[in-house]
Amino acid sequence: MTNTKKLVTSSILVALGTFALSATSAAQVNKTSPDRFSIDHIMQMKTVRDLTLSPDGNWVAYTVSRMDEDKDKRFKQIFISSIDGETTIPMTASYTNASSPQWSPDGKYLSFLGVRGKDDKAKAQVWLLDRRGGEAQQYTKVKQGVNGFLWAPNGQQMVLTIKDPKPEDPETDKDNDKSNDEKPEPFVIDRLQFKKDYVGYLDRRRTHFYLFDGTNDPVQITSGDYDDSDPKWSPDSQHIAFVSKREGDPDANDNSDIWIVKADKNTKRHPLTQLTTNPGPDRSPAWSADGASIAYVSSVEPEKLWYATDDLAIVDVASKSSRLLSAEYDRMISNPMFDPASGHIYAVAADGGNRPLISFDPANGTHTIKTPGDLSIRSFDIAKNGQIAVLKSNHEKPYEVFAFDKNGFAQVSDQNKGLLDGVLLGDVERLNIPGWNDENVESFVYYPPRYNKRRKYPTIFLLHGGPVSQHDTSFEDWARLYAAQGYIAVLPNPHGSSGYGQEFSYALNRQWGVPDFADVDAIATHLVNEGISDEKKLGVGGWSYGGILTNYVITKSNRFAGAVTGASEVNHRANYGHDIYQHFWEVELGLPWEDIDAWESMNPFNDLGKVTTPTLVMGGQLDWNVPIQNSEQLYQVLKRRGIETQLVVYPDEYHGISRPSFVRDRLDRYLAWYDKYVK
Repeated sequence: MTNTKKLVTSSILVALGTFALSATSAAQVNKTSPDRFSIDHIMQMKTVRDLTLSPDGNWVAYTVSRMDEDKDKRFKQIFISSIDGETTIPMTASYTNASSPQWSPDGKYLSFLGVRGKDDKAKAQVWLLDRRGGEAQQYTKVKQGVNGFLWAPNGQQMVLTIKDPKPEDPETDKDNDKSNDEKPEPFVIDRLQFKKDYVGYLDRRRTHFYLFDGTNDPVQITSGDYDDSDPKWSPDSQHIAFVSKREGDPDANDNSDIWIVKADKNTKRHPLTQLTTNPGPDRSPAWSADGASIAYVSSVEPEKLWYATDDLAIVDVASKSSRLLSAEYDRMISNPMFDPASGHIYAVAADGGNRPLISFDPANGTHTIKTPGDLSIRSFDIAKNGQIAVLKSNHEKPYEVFAFDKNGFAQVSDQNKGLLDGVLLGDVERLNIPGWNDENVESFVYYPPRYNKRRKYPTIFLLHGGPVSQHDTSFEDWARLYAAQGYIAVLPNPHGSSGYGQEFSYALNRQWGVPDFADVDAIATHLVNEGISDEKKLGVGGWSYGGILTNYVITKSNRFAGAVTGASEVNHRANYGHDIYQHFWEVELGLPWEDIDAWESMNPFNDLGKVTTPTLVMGGQLDWNVPIQNSEQLYQVLKRRGIETQLVVYPDEYHGISRPSFVRDRLDRYLAWYDKYVK
């Protein structure tokens, strides 16, 4: 492996309140020493995802996302790199969007999903790039577009994932009646789950599978009032395993199962075989090399919702008998895949702030952590010859592609080469202290560059989303930004977090803001008592559940000098029927008109009269995951009570903020708010 790389080339904000981000404060935010991490670094950073190895294991394809501030857009480009890291080739243009790279089984073609042309209404199709040269050729022409695709191992056909088309009006020739192009139609809804973030209102159109051989029209092989996802071909190309909720009303449960359908385009009937019967969700199927068994992820205690551990399971295809392999491990498992050489099952785990690659022996369930230490594996792939590629990050380096074997890691991609050269990054330490009920709680503490132990520092608590998630050992740009501005950044993993076992997560059930606030409060007390943090200069903030926990924190404590809450909830009963979580709310708290006490016992809205913390409230206008309604209610109460506050709503944004100008604006406002009220 060599370190020398060869590159082969071929709006408006709604802002209410008394505090404004002035030109002076904005200039102060952007005034950063050349050797310090800054917002500019975040805006220039590229994100590597979706890696896939060529059949011979010699090349890896992946996507690279970047923000273009001049065009105020994001772009996603496909690259391939030789496994030795010597050669990197951009396969799609830099000002287009391409996704889901995939090699044909013979390795001759690189296929992907993309939209070509300037038509804003154009739909994604499958495209093929001949590795011998030439432009990408459109492979599918599906009117409503293609959501996903997967080559059959024999290369004879693909399975396409396609959403049902909109029904046409039989009385109107829409191809000739141009007056109807922009005519809005009413949303007619009769589903229990009637909305989805990034999608909108839901109708009865579902997502199903089609077989496509490149010549004839796609042949539909699944149907019904169910969504089908995650198709995986059997090694002999005769069957497809997939995930679907087909018990009762799929909107009223979370019981997805693994199913099998025969991949025969020459018959009109495609009967299904149900492989799993666990009452909880089963997903992420992966075939063994001999086709005799399927590994998958299973949650066997559905009453515990997202707090339950996602286990690794295996099912015998012939007998349908299944068993758990990771029951003794008690850590969240994701993305299982068989190693064709050893027959072992590889997966990624959330384990105590790390994300290791882990292998399981399917015979007895014994496991081995293949990548120990403080690092994070986002995803991986295994070629037929046993070559492994991973996306790896640590506290100092963003995610890049690495080859992995018994000798360790060898870097393949270097998309952020030079970005952090000369930048001083402070130390990161793990902090373990007694928290709620004297149970241990862990945090990552980011220190400013050139940290002086004789000083007390302003400190920002950055709370993660989820609630069942974790801060891990990957590169954390927000924490690095705060540290570069002279703050200590604390990233706690309080009760409810993944990576510490099911009991630790389940402690949050029906008592949001109780154990996790106690953890955050204990960490703050420890840092103040140790002379690390200035008790008069504490800040807190987060996005999604991080914002929800922030709302709990400021209703339970006055010790924080400033807060930023983004995409948050503050009035849970008001969200029922307005957000997308009706089923999960009902399982955890019951029906809001019947189990009133359960809902109100953990509703921070009832304690907003206690808040004294200056609080910046933010969110996306179109967010239906955690709708902006609750942020507006929080702002209204704080403003009515005379608490320093501001509401910032980003137009046409969903749960995540995507537009580059808004990304920069949000970071500018974070720093300006903390600088004013905390530092």
